[in-house]
Amino acid sequence: MPAFVRKGAPALLGAGTLCAALLLTACAHPAPTAPPPSATPEAPAPKSPAAEAEATDARPRSAPRIPGIGPLTQARVPDGTTQALVVTGATADSNTATVVLHQRAPGGRWYEAGGPWPAHNALKGWTSDHWAGDLRTPIGVYRIGDAGGRLPDPGARLPYDEDPEFAISGTGFRGESLEGSFDHVIAIDYNRVPGRTPLDKERPLGTERGGGVWIHVDHGGPTQACVALHRDDLRALLLALDPAAEPVVVMGPAPELAR
Repeated sequence: MPAFVRKGAPALLGAGTLCAALLLTACAHPAPTAPPPSATPEAPAPKSPAAEAEATDARPRSAPRIPGIGPLTQARVPDGTTQALVVTGATADSNTATVVLHQRAPGGRWYEAGGPWPAHNALKGWTSDHWAGDLRTPIGVYRIGDAGGRLPDPGARLPYDEDPEFAISGTGFRGESLEGSFDHVIAIDYNRVPGRTPLDKERPLGTERGGGVWIHVDHGGPTQACVALHRDDLRALLLALDPAAEPVVVMGPAPELAR
């Protein structure tokens, strides 16, 4: 708002008026007056706790972030998302991770709604440039909206495709059995068409960029590219995920996610 200046008397006086003023001043011989006592500035009154809180609330604040997630990563989470599954590895080469499901409260604050759960990821760790066969899990923020498995739906709210094609055999990198690993799976929307069964093999980026990246039952060792949770933890996750919350998975090594 512009400041307004109150105009006072004219700054210049006529010559006659000025002389008369000087003569009157010289002849009056006014009695000396004592200088005014020096004024001591009063200390500001302390603010009440309520006033302090109000002043604090008035300060500009940044939007709440998911714990452990930096501003660049948070910016990739869609505005409508209120569930975020965070999969965090210690380093770029680690093949074990910690998984936490975060939920956003109506006020915007994020809180833990599930986990922490131990997990395995790809044998060689993580990559921001995933290719088929590189034995690394892709870093990033991806939607999760489709589930399935060899076993019946445990009560998931996500679309669930029960199919015997989810059966798997063989052994993992440590010689452990892979049987039952796909009893329940959640598809990560990396190089796939959302809204289809996790078994769908269409690869929009091309087959050379990999695909079939799932969250599945842990077989006790590193994966090709997927994230693997203990059976009970995966079932708990399936029951918790809500498609209305537009859930995403945020995954990668801790230093990368903190950017």
